[in-house]
Amino acid sequence: MAAIITDQIRILNAKNFVAGVSSSGNSYYSFIGLVNPTDIQSDWDTNPPSPRDSFDEENNYWDTMVALKRINANDIRQVVPKRFWSSGTVYDYYRHDYSRSNVAPISGATNLYSASYFIINSDYRVYICLENGTDPDNPSGKPSLDEPTFTDLEPRSAGSSGDGYIWKYLYTIKPSEVVKFESLDFIPVPQDWSTSPGSAAVRNNAIDGSIKTAIITDRGVGIGTANTVYTRVPILGDGTGAECTITVNNDSQVDSIKISSQGSNYTYGNVDLVGGGVPTGTRIPKFDVIISPKGGHGFDIYRELGAYNVLLYSRIENDSQNPDFITGNQIARVGIVENPQSFNSTQNLTVEKASALPALRLTGLGFSESVLPADSVISQTVSTGVTAYGRVVSYNQTTGVLKYWQDRSLAGFTTAGIAQTTPTYSYDLVEFTSSPSSGGSLTILNDNLAGLVNLSISTSFSGISTVINNRTYYLGQEFTNGVSLPEVKKYSGSIIYVDNRPSITRSSNQKEDIKVILQF
Repeated sequence: MAAIITDQIRILNAKNFVAGVSSSGNSYYSFIGLVNPTDIQSDWDTNPPSPRDSFDEENNYWDTMVALKRINANDIRQVVPKRFWSSGTVYDYYRHDYSRSNVAPISGATNLYSASYFIINSDYRVYICLENGTDPDNPSGKPSLDEPTFTDLEPRSAGSSGDGYIWKYLYTIKPSEVVKFESLDFIPVPQDWSTSPGSAAVRNNAIDGSIKTAIITDRGVGIGTANTVYTRVPILGDGTGAECTITVNNDSQVDSIKISSQGSNYTYGNVDLVGGGVPTGTRIPKFDVIISPKGGHGFDIYRELGAYNVLLYSRIENDSQNPDFITGNQIARVGIVENPQSFNSTQNLTVEKASALPALRLTGLGFSESVLPADSVISQTVSTGVTAYGRVVSYNQTTGVLKYWQDRSLAGFTTAGIAQTTPTYSYDLVEFTSSPSSGGSLTILNDNLAGLVNLSISTSFSGISTVINNRTYYLGQEFTNGVSLPEVKKYSGSIIYVDNRPSITRSSNQKEDIKVILQF
């Protein structure tokens, strides 16, 4: 049995995903991570490996996560392909019947959404092409010469060149949405089109089953009286009220057809020449009557434009009052996680930004001059014969805050997840602590530190900020007795998107705009 899943389910899935992200019952976050990519693959920066999809790999993504940024309702949009209008380009025009047996003549598309039938102009106004100059003399249309700039509710030509194009204005992209949701290949569709006051004029002008255009496919021979205009020629079908005006040229052939009344409720139609008093001649002319999308042009632009892609936006920037995003080290992975939970909780994470890293507040002689290189190993003897190991993500010489991560490479496995016969550190992943047992110590060791420098966990410090020389420094996460746990529970929620990228090193004045395209 032959079957298809239509594009409409893709649009529905995109809508449902946007609604899910926007729902107060869900929490979606972008994340950055992987500060040591070349440990995993030496040529990572020139040839990042494709992410792998497995439960085990998902755990590894969590182990190397650095920080998360919440994605709110205003950070997500359905998007459609970006096509800037360009003079001299031939565009497809909207048809309701593109298929494998009726391909779009310009793009060769076998369905509407693959055709080049809508554009964005230089003012970020979006138009759909209803006619492109196609007629028996130009079966593949003509080059577009006049850029549409109008915001009229009814379709019309864009200028006086006579290029044959008829455009229908749909919407204008706001400057703020250009910044957030324009990408190399996509432009956003407005949020809440069916209810937004900003779309009401276009939406309310739409008529279900209306007819805006008809295309001449055969001019006929011996039609009517030369140089005559026939008005109120009816269009028959399953709708009512549509009429057209037919102009016959000097050669008694159909010169043009214009819709004079668009009617309503059509799903098919045919020009009734006889009913309109047009003599059919020795060869009857032929027309393709184009039916508007369900609801009419502009009623549902997600359906009309094929908005089955979604863009999620996050801006990663340094925040002196909530410094969860580290500087001075690399990041080589971004992703999206659904419904992560707060640390030591079953509730969804709800804060705007969250650290995925544990941290230590250090004290001791020389802590403000000590250099703990990124990715170097730190250790603490927590009891006799038991040692905790971690790897440096960042160290702040001013505040003494050391952020670190622990993954399987510190517990009997390589960075590739392969078990080691004789692990460098231990078979167990031991946590750092401010309460070491017998034989343990608060001292933090690092191979890079000079022997006389003695750094230890500052057990007298608790809080989320500290005052140094009359200046308040915010630490981004809560410390108790010199130890801070991550703000997000590891391995909670579902990682739904991962992108391995060439690494970048974050600086204090740096911002990254993360734009993730999900295709449904």
